[in-house]
Amino acid sequence: MTTTADPATEPGPGEQRAADLARIVGQALAYRPAEDRTPADAAEVQAITDAVIRLLIGAPLRSDGKLIIVALAAEAGLRRNKLTHKHTGLKDLFHALVKSVQAIPGRNGDADQARRRKQDEDLARVRAERDELRVLTQQLARVVHVLELEKHALEEANSALEQDLAARGGVTDLATHRHGRRR
Repeated sequence: MTTTADPATEPGPGEQRAADLARIVGQALAYRPAEDRTPADAAEVQAITDAVIRLLIGAPLRSDGKLIIVALAAEAGLRRNKLTHKHTGLKDLFHALVKSVQAIPGRNGDADQARRRKQDEDLARVRAERDELRVLTQQLARVVHVLELEKHALEEANSALEQDLAARGGVTDLATHRHGRRR
């Protein structure tokens, strides 16, 4: 019985080429003759190479799968400074492979679609909020206009009352007026 792999989880041609290249370079570096190379160095090179391959094909075992040096070090089971100070060639190779893989359009098909879907949902929500705020702004403008009209009408009424009062000769003080009668 043959099983077919899910195409969404299979690495694309770009990732596979980058992984193959990493495998070849890693093997060449692991088996290169060097006076100062130890079996531990060869094991580190092999661990880094395997980690590069796993990250590039999207199958991390020990990291979050991001294509960054910290994730590569975690995936290889090494400290980051081993990559940044000792195995700088592998670090540079990793950066170059990541750059080449990220240049492939649609590399993260599902992730790109999910991000696009979320952006569309966010855009629709923001547009709905904008439209609601427009309606509220128009309502507020109408309320302000009505209040201005009422204020103007009250100011006119107040002015008419002040003129009427001035025409009568002032306000009679009722307290004094009553006091004056009783005496």
